[in-house]
Parts: sequence; C-alpha cells; structure tokens
Amino acid sequence: MTYGVGLLLEDGLVLCADSRTNAGVDHVATFRKMHVWEAPGERCMVLLTAGNLAIAQSIVTLLTEGMGPDKTETILNVPSMFEAARLAGRAVREVYDLDAERLKEQGAEFNISMILGGQIKGRRLRLFHIYSAGNFIEATVETPYFQIGETKYGKPILDRVVSGRTSLNEAAKCALISMDSTLRSNVSVGLPIDVAILRRDECKLAVKKRLDETDLYFSDIRRRWSEGLRSVFQTVPDPDWKV
Repeated sequence: MTYGVGLLLEDGLVLCADSRTNAGVDHVATFRKMHVWEAPGERCMVLLTAGNLAIAQSIVTLLTEGMGPDKTETILNVPSMFEAARLAGRAVREVYDLDAERLKEQGAEFNISMILGGQIKGRRLRLFHIYSAGNFIEATVETPYFQIGETKYGKPILDRVVSGRTSLNEAAKCALISMDSTLRSNVSVGLPIDVAILRRDECKLAVKKRLDETDLYFSDIRRRWSEGLRSVFQTVPDPDWKV
C-alpha cells in the first residue's frame, strides 16, 4: 500500500508520498513512488503512483522513453499539462492492454492510481488525479487536493486546514502531519517520505527532499502533533451522562 497527496495552492504545488511496498508481511521493500521530470525554467512535472508497482514502473518508463507510432511522444515534449495527463492516461491503457488479462489469470487486479502535477512555461499550474481506466479529473479551488492509496487516515487534517490560500510551508506541514497520521495507523505505509514543492511560474522544484527516521523536522512535528492532540483531548469535557 501507499499514501500520496498533492495540493494545488495559489502559490504553487506541494506533493508528498511514502516509499513502502509489500507483498506480504515478510516481503517489505522501499521504492520511490514520486517521479520527477524537469527542464528548469521550461517545465516541471511530478507524478505520484499507488497500486501495483510493476504497472507503475511500466507507465513511468513509457512516459519517459516515448509513446505513439514512432515512440517520440514523451512527458517532456507535450505542449500542456492537460496533454501530459492525457499521455499518462494513454500509458495506463497501453499497460492494461498488455498485462490486465494475465494479471486476472493470476488472481490479481489491474490496480493503479496516480497524481500528476506541474507547470509548463507560459501555461497554468495544474493538478490531476488519474484513475486505472486512464481517465482523470482536475483539482479546483473547491477541491484543491487529491489523495491516492491509503487515504482515510490522513484526510481529516487536510479537510480542516487546507484551502487554495494555504501557504506552501503550511501546506507542506499539513501534508506531513497527514502522512504521520497514516504511518501510525497503517503499517503498509512507511518511511522514507518524498516531498516536492513547486512555486507557481518558476517551472522548477523549489524543494525536493527525502525524509527518514533521522530527519529532525519530521521527528519534531510528529512529537508535537501527538502531544498537541493529547493536550487538546484533555481540555474537552467528559459527557455528563450517568455511566
């Protein structure tokens, strides 16, 4: 399982993903779920993936090495973010055509979901959620974030805190707290965590970090969040029921 979150804000994008994969309790490994394509000043795109790792790697390879009749269409030469999302959808369907039937024969589902965000120079910043059918939706002012993978534990903090006007630093903090909530409640999501921040109209990453158990900031906010929740809980009055 995976947890990934992407936030579309007035000032830019914040994306965050864990890196744990497991095929059973005795087979746990670390693989990047965040993939970056960047031509600084011209374009920058970040893809988060959740689901079957082999499917995800095939899709990333197609986007990088090329699609189409002559294999020249890549995520680095599409003219817009919308076309980048369409290309990613086509890659999903191509892998489906190759692998879905054989996966079914082995009792496995074709399982993939992705978040794609970024900006191309002269175009607007955009964020998409791409589904296993290759179709997609786009983030809006009313719905400024997407989640993939194990989403339920990290959603409450996002719903309470995030809006399109949230600053990039606050959004990054919120994404990490959302990740911590998921780490604590689901052992299939694990460190290290990849974080990327893209400021609007810069077309290059302002921040790209990998956080593990030795990262002082992440350790600090995990401790502060846990202590803060316990402290607030103690201030809430008990019910006046006769028990």
